[in-house]
Amino acid sequence: MKKLAFVLLFGLFLINNSCTKEGSNPSENNDTSTITYESKTYHIVQIGNQSWLKENLDVGTIIQGNENPSNNGTIEKYCYNNDPNNCTTYGGLYQWDEAMAYSTTPGAQGICPRGWHVPTLSEFETLQATINNDGNALKAVGQGSGNGTGSNISEFSALLAGYRGSSDGFYYLGDLTYFWSSTENINYNADNLYLDSWDDYIGFDTYYKDRGFSVRCVKD
Repeated sequence: MKKLAFVLLFGLFLINNSCTKEGSNPSENNDTSTITYESKTYHIVQIGNQSWLKENLDVGTIIQGNENPSNNGTIEKYCYNNDPNNCTTYGGLYQWDEAMAYSTTPGAQGICPRGWHVPTLSEFETLQATINNDGNALKAVGQGSGNGTGSNISEFSALLAGYRGSSDGFYYLGDLTYFWSSTENINYNADNLYLDSWDDYIGFDTYYKDRGFSVRCVKD
């Protein structure tokens, strides 16, 4: 009888320890400086009071530059020049609706990992103030030149990833990068932060939602 009880208890122990936690999206690694989301590891950087992913989001299924995503339950992304290797290096490019998972709420999670969200325009402005309006401090070393040479003092590690145009076509890889905010300007436009290769300027602008821009997530 004692032997039977021991076997039952040992079996329960093995079952409990073999179970994995469902919904662990993302999974935080032991050192808490990285997370794994959709099989890709992202590094985390603290800038002032904000926690940012150091890499552009790269999640979803590739569609061609002459196609448009739809609200079909599948995340759809562009890769610069339709080359998957560019998504690996620079992250995906997303239309605003797709990036927001078809929400219009500022600060929505969108396609970011659980516990993170697409930054609002105000959160981008906070980032700008924290690094004293120095765009070079946001750019990775090796990005830009002359007055626009990246120093990456902030460790934000921005890459000049270019963008996908409103109808199709890809432009300005190595010269410009745009990051969607979750702040809608009017019903067909949304706000964004942009950096260029030739100066240390941090710009804010409003563009049509059907452009393909990068997405950088900030922690809730």
